[in-house]
Amino acid sequence: MPIRYAAALLATLFCTAALAEVHEVKMLNRGAGGAMVYEPDYLAIATGDTVKFIATQPSHNAASVLGFLPDGAEPFKGRINEEIEVKFDVPGFYGIQCIPHLAMGMVMLIQVGELPVGDVQIPTSLPARARQRFEQIVERASSAY
Repeated sequence: MPIRYAAALLATLFCTAALAEVHEVKMLNRGAGGAMVYEPDYLAIATGDTVKFIATQPSHNAASVLGFLPDGAEPFKGRINEEIEVKFDVPGFYGIQCIPHLAMGMVMLIQVGELPVGDVQIPTSLPARARQRFEQIVERASSAY
């Protein structure tokens, strides 16, 4: 294989990774959305993008909400005060929680791929405040489109 073809092949393989974005989410005690929030609390990202959860203020983590993931998606759980990066490869809706502050409604929604936001199924087993915040996020996201 001539060198120019090998170089073109390598460029093609790495091109997809270069197009993926990294989105930052802050974990906060207080923000624009009130107390115990992620900022932003809603992201619409492309398949293969990464979300970096930044421990901006202490006592928070980022973890997937079990039962609020697309089929085939791997759950994740960061430690308290840990900055983590999570790559989202499976299209669908991901519920994200701060485990110690779930009952206070510290949640966010990540939409991977182009899906109607109205299709989100919020688990009924969540604490009332978390469910209410998810409903507010979905309503805001739906009205934006």
